[in-house]
Amino acid sequence: MDDPLNSSPPPSQAMQMALTLAAQAMRITSPNPRVGCVIVDAQGQVLGLGHTQRAGGPHAEIMALQDAQAKGYSVKGATAYVTLEPCAHQGRTGPCCDAMVQAQLGKVVAAISDPNPAVSGKGFERLKAAGIDVQVGDGAAQAAALNPGFLRRMTHQKPWVRMKIAASLDGQTALTNGKSQWITGPEARADGHAWRARACAVLTGIGTVLEDDPLLDLRLCKDLENPPRMPHLVIVDSRLETPLHAKLFQHSGPSAPNPRQIWIYGAVDKAHKKAALEAQGAHVTLLPNAQDKVDLPALLSDLARREVNEVHVEAGHKLNGSLIREGCVDEFLVYLAPQMLGIGQGMALWGPLEDLSQGVTLTYSETQLIGKDLRVLAKVQP
Repeated sequence: MDDPLNSSPPPSQAMQMALTLAAQAMRITSPNPRVGCVIVDAQGQVLGLGHTQRAGGPHAEIMALQDAQAKGYSVKGATAYVTLEPCAHQGRTGPCCDAMVQAQLGKVVAAISDPNPAVSGKGFERLKAAGIDVQVGDGAAQAAALNPGFLRRMTHQKPWVRMKIAASLDGQTALTNGKSQWITGPEARADGHAWRARACAVLTGIGTVLEDDPLLDLRLCKDLENPPRMPHLVIVDSRLETPLHAKLFQHSGPSAPNPRQIWIYGAVDKAHKKAALEAQGAHVTLLPNAQDKVDLPALLSDLARREVNEVHVEAGHKLNGSLIREGCVDEFLVYLAPQMLGIGQGMALWGPLEDLSQGVTLTYSETQLIGKDLRVLAKVQP
């Protein structure tokens, strides 16, 4: 099957500008999609630019209209290039399609339609009803690639799950004694934090919490606004063993400078420990499966209900294996160090398989050197 990013026609110049703007919103819009908008006149002159702001703030179309107004331009009869269908419902902000109608635009070129049931073609219908020409499809593959989590949540009620792994070239993530700091170099670690920053939530397991006592924050993202939007934290903790003094609580609660939600998913009801964790500011949900472990597919459904678009997994080989076995992973973000470690802890503990056809089939979408390490991005074949 051809890669749609390579087989589809390249976007027009104006749409490419809108896509670049949408990419600039990568780390700030959650749970809203990353959207860019460019307004041009009949001669191709750019009148206004904008991208979606933080949730509750203006959408891309409003930002572009305001930009044109601030520059003294009339947008009557102009064309707006937008990477997603303008919204048609009252959410945290008003409908963008109504603002575009009021501005008397002549044409709207959208990359993709919005699968949100509250929109889903309604924005286009209202634009057309007002006499505005609508075209769809320019830059579609690129726009979809910017919003895998939002699209997955709207169409499948599940977030997009990206599993990050740092390993030696022979696939070891730690020595047999558990030592793993640091297999990859500082550039790869900083890059991993940048991928954390684009996610709505970071997911880890109780094993990692007990062994490493991690912060799982964005301290290596030096280019983010201050304070940055901190992804929420998800802990898979069947027996509710998360220590009350764990470092991860430093970024939760009203006294934290940049608070985040902490969602702990368990399987065994321990009322006293549950109350203690909730007193620390965590939200504890029990989702047991038949083996008294956390029901991972149900966990993802619950995260979608909480408006989580993208989940960034940083866990040990046991939880990694469980997520893969349950079909919960959409994409792998792997950093391979130029080092061989021999016997150790692998990337994921699952199997054994009896036939090669039972393996997870992947499509490589990107390889790049990050410092001395090789970053590999691979998507799971549906």
